[in-house]
Amino acid sequence: MTTTSIRKKLFDYLKKADDKKIKAKYTLFESEIEREELEYSNSLQTELDHRFAYYQGGGKTISPREMKGRLKSIQK
Repeated sequence: MTTTSIRKKLFDYLKKADDKKIKAKYTLFESEIEREELEYSNSLQTELDHRFAYYQGGGKTISPREMKGRLKSIQK
């Protein structure tokens, strides 16, 4: 079974399940659901902040098509 079909079945189940079952399922996954943010290393967070500031300051970005082209040329 594909992940997509599993997601659909779970979604359909959650739409129909009674409140008691929903609360029980939520309790099983609560810690993952409630995780507010990903944990990044200090160096990765610094790099992401730098790139975001560059982008907000009008820094040049490239399209996904251009990025694919660059990656293909690097892989050669």
